[in-house]
Amino acid sequence: MITLTDVQKDYSSSVQIGPVTTKIEAGGITALVGPNGAGKSTILTMIGRLLDIDSGQITVAGHDVVNTPSKAIARVLSVLRQENHFVTRLTVRQLVSFGRYPHSRGRLTLGDERFISEAIDFLNLTDLENRYLDQLSGGQRQRAYVAMVLAQQTDYVLLDEPLNNLDMQHAVQMMKQLRRAADELGRTIVIVLHDINFAAHYSDRILAMKNGKVVQHGTPAEMMQDHVLSEIFNTDVTVIDGPNGRLAVYY
Repeated sequence: MITLTDVQKDYSSSVQIGPVTTKIEAGGITALVGPNGAGKSTILTMIGRLLDIDSGQITVAGHDVVNTPSKAIARVLSVLRQENHFVTRLTVRQLVSFGRYPHSRGRLTLGDERFISEAIDFLNLTDLENRYLDQLSGGQRQRAYVAMVLAQQTDYVLLDEPLNNLDMQHAVQMMKQLRRAADELGRTIVIVLHDINFAAHYSDRILAMKNGKVVQHGTPAEMMQDHVLSEIFNTDVTVIDGPNGRLAVYY
């Protein structure tokens, strides 16, 4: 479980995130949604200890993320940021191998190589593992980064807008693979998404933020309601029943 207690980040006297107190259950996919500037990515990066908190406490599987040594946290929690500055002359396999650093410290064992291969295979990158990153499409490159965090073999995986710059086909493929990672590998995935329909279709829980605070937290069935979404996104939303579940229509 991920627990946030009175977590706050102050950017200025008028701009702050929190205080946020909430729990994210272990297992499955939890989607963080909300309008731009709501604080979704800030909360995710604070959970991942990539951004300091100004007050409060965050624990992941009982580990205080502020006080637990980095090596110990890296064996429990992996995080993929929104901005990936890739080195063009890295191959897919070389990139994915970085996920093993918390375990190998740069000296890959046969066991590490096996985890690297399993992550590459899981993301359907086997035929591309010796390609350089600048030879890949945006969707293929994004899959390589997700393979890297899966190779880290952590129970908790944080992903900040992994669908950015992906077309509809590749976005759907990515969400299907993340759903498989939660179901087949037993990972707890926390993901920032802009599209509420993707969140509703693929996630187990949705946590909605607005103005730096958590305003709703529930199952897709609980969240996919006209009045709930209209309040969160500050616009009129109608939820309709589609062939594969409920869909939000904005107008």
